[in-house]
Amino acid sequence: MTVTSKMNSVSRQSVLSRLGPGGLLYAANKIIAVASGKEEERWRGKDEGVLFKRWRRTPSTNETAPVVPAPTTPPSQPSDLLKFLAINALELSAPASDALLKSRSSEWFQLSGHPGSLAPAGPGTVWKRRAAGDHPAHNPERDAYEALAACPHMRSAIPRYYRELEYGGEHFIELQDLLHGFRDPHVMDIKMGTRTFLEDEVCNARARQDLYEKMVRLDPNAPTESEHAARAITKLRYMQFREQRSSSAEQGFRIEAVKLPGQPPLTDLQKVREPHQLAATIARFLGDDERARLAIVARLHEIRDLFERSEFFRSHEIVGSSIFIIYDNERVGAWLIDFAKTRRVPEDIVVNHRAPWSQGNHEEGFLYGLDRLINIIETASLSQKSNETTKEPDVTR
Repeated sequence: MTVTSKMNSVSRQSVLSRLGPGGLLYAANKIIAVASGKEEERWRGKDEGVLFKRWRRTPSTNETAPVVPAPTTPPSQPSDLLKFLAINALELSAPASDALLKSRSSEWFQLSGHPGSLAPAGPGTVWKRRAAGDHPAHNPERDAYEALAACPHMRSAIPRYYRELEYGGEHFIELQDLLHGFRDPHVMDIKMGTRTFLEDEVCNARARQDLYEKMVRLDPNAPTESEHAARAITKLRYMQFREQRSSSAEQGFRIEAVKLPGQPPLTDLQKVREPHQLAATIARFLGDDERARLAIVARLHEIRDLFERSEFFRSHEIVGSSIFIIYDNERVGAWLIDFAKTRRVPEDIVVNHRAPWSQGNHEEGFLYGLDRLINIIETASLSQKSNETTKEPDVTR
């Protein structure tokens, strides 16, 4: 396909309306690359059938690409170039594929969650696909991000929220790429709460054979005698069994994934459930970096304080959300992410996020888990304690 025919297939207005902050920055850099005759690699997802342009960080600490002088004779008129580059930016912003995630493993990656739910939208932003099963007119995660972005107590504790958009018949929200600007960082994704399923997910009391078979595959000794005899269990029984297999039920959080510099992500952490195992995993994550430990603890204290002061959290259950922690040699950051299962509680219900859950009280144990997470990080024995005086790190929000 020629450049001209490709440009004519999409109007300038429809293209520009889709570009977010990251896409505009990418398009500006793309102008320089095209004008100078440089070509970039193309990546095609195995299933998505969409071309991706790969952007690379420069070796310097500067966040933007170096300016390359444009040739005296541009290859096309500015208006044509703008449309062409905007389309290229849109292709980069399309839904992610496994091939893209792997190809950008040193720059951006998804530690856990549903593969393909995130896509880079240019330097500094990502698109997140709406959760499967959500009604087209109902997007709980969008609603939560919009409310928290408007809350003076919470906007600094979450990724920056830009907008909701539609692309290729699917709906996305555009968020800050939390990994942008870090250099080969340590990353940890921690799922918060003693309950990570919604109450309406387990309201059906019908016993199911498929859930019994799942339980037996995970632990043949888990079913009771009556459950073995019936060869069926309820959804609530299975979900609570799953929580008890990790540290969620007892500690109020579980470590979903860890990424250390130069190593592949660790995601098979379901058996890390006892306090000493959690402490050892966190100590491995921190290494001997006392500076990072102190900054992370301070940031988690701040998030907890903001959470407790927020009117939004007084009226919502926060199910399945995570704390995302990142640090490198220069910067430390921690954010509250993932709100696809955040729901407003009934008006006659008061939640404190620490009380035990029982059907109908909407408690999820978020703060119960955060209290314990802070304590474990504070008391974990690092491989060696630095006696040198280090300057205060740049705590990123």
